[in-house]
Amino acid sequence: MAEIEIGVYKSGRQAYGFDDIAIVPSRRTRDPEDVDISWEIDAYQFGLPLMGSAMDGVISPATAIELGRLGGLGVLNLEGLWTRYEDPTRLFDEIVELDDEKATARMQEMYSEPVKLELVTERIRQMKEAGIITAASVTPQKTAAFAPAILAAELDLLVIQGTVVSAEHVSKTSEPLNLKRFIREFEIPVVVGGCASYQAGLHLMRTGAVGVLVGVGPGNACTTRGVLGLGVPQATAIADVAGARMRHLDETGVYVHVIADGGMSKGGDVAKAIACGADAVMLGSPLTSAVEAPARGFHWGMATFHPTLPRGARVRTQVRGTLEEILLGPAHQNDGRMNLFGALRTAMATCGYETVKEFQKAEVMIAPSLQTEGKQLQRSQGVGMGH
Repeated sequence: MAEIEIGVYKSGRQAYGFDDIAIVPSRRTRDPEDVDISWEIDAYQFGLPLMGSAMDGVISPATAIELGRLGGLGVLNLEGLWTRYEDPTRLFDEIVELDDEKATARMQEMYSEPVKLELVTERIRQMKEAGIITAASVTPQKTAAFAPAILAAELDLLVIQGTVVSAEHVSKTSEPLNLKRFIREFEIPVVVGGCASYQAGLHLMRTGAVGVLVGVGPGNACTTRGVLGLGVPQATAIADVAGARMRHLDETGVYVHVIADGGMSKGGDVAKAIACGADAVMLGSPLTSAVEAPARGFHWGMATFHPTLPRGARVRTQVRGTLEEILLGPAHQNDGRMNLFGALRTAMATCGYETVKEFQKAEVMIAPSLQTEGKQLQRSQGVGMGH
């Protein structure tokens, strides 16, 4: 892709987010009932191409169990409140009531409590006892220390996740995790991320991971793009890493799943993520709008409570309905924030595609007027696509 001159010294590519593109209907349509949106990664099959984001306001053991029942995969944050406290429910009650100007400082205090490895094992076993496929997340810095407790609980799928995760971390002060060696020697499949470029995605795929998370800073609660200046708009990031997936497949014969992580709040965003090349999506803020969510309409990122450089904000997301209604309907609102996967199914059917992998081939175009064309009344009244 041609680069644009930013100045004499620097050039850069144009990048696009979900609001910048549109999916183009094709010559064929089909019935939504004939569309298959199931997803399979490693040995595990799911009715929905969905991972619930590993954030405390999104996934508790109970919501992971409910998400599993509905066909998705909830990822529990093993460095969150659920592994620091025997019963963190009172802390969730407090977080909901905190003034905005006090929220970050108080949450830093809450998260200063050390993680208890026995709780890591206990929370995983709690989910497994419900009969669901289990997934949990750790940062690269904590992976080696947590590994024995994770294995003892017989977790099904591990997510090694950070703001940015690289296949080659360089440190002069400590021995970094050798991601490739760890993944190849670990007994359970691993998903890694985030990343936002072709090269970074390709190197993560070469570690032996079964999936790669794509997204640096697009989430509703994340402030990384403002604090650090890092990030790539999601449509471009997904398409780049999907390109890396095809190169890796050509080189090795191994298909690594691309999981779009963040930046999706409506059904149309989920559909665009798949059309750009994602195999599945990881959702955070949409799930906090469920009545079952731990924080009941509030959301904060994994780095919100960083002790020295927080890169997230506690945001209100509003309780909209049950988890089932948000994912599978029925929708009682017309703004695309409910029945997200019914919307994906309908988008695929309208374009004539039967499976998620086929839908990755859908035509997309740059469409900066897509959100505003003919929508003056909705925008002026703050309804539908106007809010």
